Amino acid sequence: MSQTYVRHERGQLNTLSYRCYIKNAQTNQLVSPFHDIPLFADQANQVFNAVIEIPRWSNAKMEINKKERLNPITQDVKSNKLRFVNNCFPHHGYIWNYGALPQTWEDPNVKDETTGCNGDNDPLDVCEIGSRVHERGSVVQVKVLGALGLIDEGEADWKIICIDVNDPLAAKLNDINDVEAHCPGLLEATRDWFKIYKIPTGKPANNFAENGKFYDRQFALKQIDHDYNLWLNVAKGGYEQAPEKKKGLSLDNTSLEFSRLSADEASKVVSEASEEFNPQPAELDRVPIDTVHYIDRSKY
Repeated sequence: MSQTYVRHERGQLNTLSYRCYIKNAQTNQLVSPFHDIPLFADQANQVFNAVIEIPRWSNAKMEINKKERLNPITQDVKSNKLRFVNNCFPHHGYIWNYGALPQTWEDPNVKDETTGCNGDNDPLDVCEIGSRVHERGSVVQVKVLGALGLIDEGEADWKIICIDVNDPLAAKLNDINDVEAHCPGLLEATRDWFKIYKIPTGKPANNFAENGKFYDRQFALKQIDHDYNLWLNVAKGGYEQAPEKKKGLSLDNTSLEFSRLSADEASKVVSEASEEFNPQPAELDRVPIDTVHYIDRSKY
């Protein structure tokens, strides 16, 4: 994990009680991974912070909880059941470290020019393609390489392709074309994964901007800047006259000028949200994790 941020777990894995909060390791202060962690780790060199929600090869669909105070990482829930992604042959779970860029927001009230769809109400997603499997709650410094314009159930859901700056391959990867040169097959596998991953649940195949084109680094940087400004707008009071447009976002944080909580208030939020961490994961039905689905790509 990054030396700057450490995770602070509560509840029990594989249950609705699980919460992964983030602390500043130097101050021991609770922070929101959505609002407090800066987008840039090194702006002059365009190095970004990426919050890892889901380690590579795992199946639990974890995400920054936008609605809960201090925005812990929690497991997504549907019909009161924990969500797991299915294994679609030849993929197993998530095929990269998957996470989000802090201080970005795909505003559901704004139409994305490239996809023609409104934003999905989430921070920008990242696929970190380095060789290391990062822990949930890690804050990784990354180099941006490109982007894929996923259209997920009618919403714009951009995927930023990036790599840990400390990865052995990082020096060789500077733009999206370098990925195919040094990691042949990874981009095609990434497009395939996002296209079919919901099919085992009865959903249709996903679509993409420009038939699944991978956009270059400069495009990705512009998309990040765009979504940073959308976050900044709502964070600084945008939609105050129309709060329903915030879609239930919690803006609580511990370091910024807006919606700031004191250390005592932040500790109270955590203690009230979930019990002390139980390091023993609860038993779960392993069917979605162990089952392999074979998808006939010719139908999609």
